[in-house]
Amino acid sequence: MASSPLNVFKQPLRLFSQQPTTGFFRDGYCRTGGIDPGNHAVAGIVTDEFLDFSASRGNDLRSVGLKGGCKWCLCTARWLEAYQAYRSGKVTNLGVPRVDLDATEDSALGMVDMETFRQFSVKHDESNTSGSGNGRSAA
Repeated sequence: MASSPLNVFKQPLRLFSQQPTTGFFRDGYCRTGGIDPGNHAVAGIVTDEFLDFSASRGNDLRSVGLKGGCKWCLCTARWLEAYQAYRSGKVTNLGVPRVDLDATEDSALGMVDMETFRQFSVKHDESNTSGSGNGRSAA
């Protein structure tokens, strides 16, 4: 790897989830390495409403075992679609996954501005108690 991936704060990217193991490289990091065509850069905590929305758009994430509360590296464009669906009233605010900004790669800022991400960001203690895969669980 040419250089270490950075988060949206231009700091080293934080591990997001190893249960389930997520990321384009399936190493727990939402990093793209510049070769990920889907730009799986957004560290999102999915909800059932988002999973329904994603399935309606042709990507059924339940088929890989996800359920509400799971941490998953999301395609930036899909996250943005969910946000736009919320803005137009097609989904509630729960249809937009909460984002761990420390674990979201800076490449996501090419499509979504920081203030939009901040509206849906989680506090670290929230993301660590949301259920699945904080990378530090004893399970």
